[in-house]
Amino acid sequence: MRKFIDYIVISIKGALMGAANVVPGVSGGTIALLTGIYQELIESIKAVGSKNLGLLFKGKFKEFWQAINGNFLLAVAIGIVVSIFSLAKLMSYLLEMHPIQTWAFFFGLVLVSTVYMIRGLNDLKLTHWLSLLVGAACGVTLCLVSPSQTSDSLVFLFFCGAIAMCTMILPGISGSFVLVLLGKYAFMMDAVGNLNLPVLIVFAIGAILGILAFSHAFSWLLKKAYNGTMMFLAGLMLGSLLKVWPWKTALESGVDRPILPVQFAGDPHLAGAIVWAIIGGVLIVAIELAAKAAKKK
Repeated sequence: MRKFIDYIVISIKGALMGAANVVPGVSGGTIALLTGIYQELIESIKAVGSKNLGLLFKGKFKEFWQAINGNFLLAVAIGIVVSIFSLAKLMSYLLEMHPIQTWAFFFGLVLVSTVYMIRGLNDLKLTHWLSLLVGAACGVTLCLVSPSQTSDSLVFLFFCGAIAMCTMILPGISGSFVLVLLGKYAFMMDAVGNLNLPVLIVFAIGAILGILAFSHAFSWLLKKAYNGTMMFLAGLMLGSLLKVWPWKTALESGVDRPILPVQFAGDPHLAGAIVWAIIGGVLIVAIELAAKAAKKK
């Protein structure tokens, strides 16, 4: 039987997950693994299925809450929400005032995260490396054809919430990074910082329904083809590095095209970008080393 202080600790772990998912490249799933709540989190989410939802519809609220490990899920959710709302304004400020250094930091995070994803896999075969190449090709294609500004319609935001939340629970890939790919990262940070309730409510509904609908599918896919799935995701992240490349120019089509620092119109802040990219990479190394130490312990 957990005590109140136990749920405070769980909320703190949720807050760390929330902080990670505000930053593209740091996975909330990795933080959940590091803090020892990943397995319980996945099983609790999966418990919110048709069988237990039947209890809710029958008015058996206490039984439903116990069946889905409701106290645990609520504690995690509170921590995540508080953390996201606390950091959103900071990220909006950094993207506006220091875009090159911020994107360079994200670039280092994503690059080193991808390397660790691949290193963490065993018994890789040729088909798995082909999955990596397919994922990379998909990532590059997404970056070269997707506009930097996408639709602000509530329907699109609903699907953004569903997709981003599903990836949040995967170790190695960040929900925020998916929002970057969808062109909605800065938009959602502003929405959180300014408490844009219509946007936040639609996004949250999409996130909740998405994670309920796809958690079983992700679980099945990872059980049946774990290496292939993770290598595809790693390839997707590698190819999508174009999206977080710090130096870009906007084309008439609305797509951002990566350019070299010397081609950038204005101060490229090259030294600062290199430093922040290294800091981002070192942060991932530190997280991974801490995760390994925790696992051994």
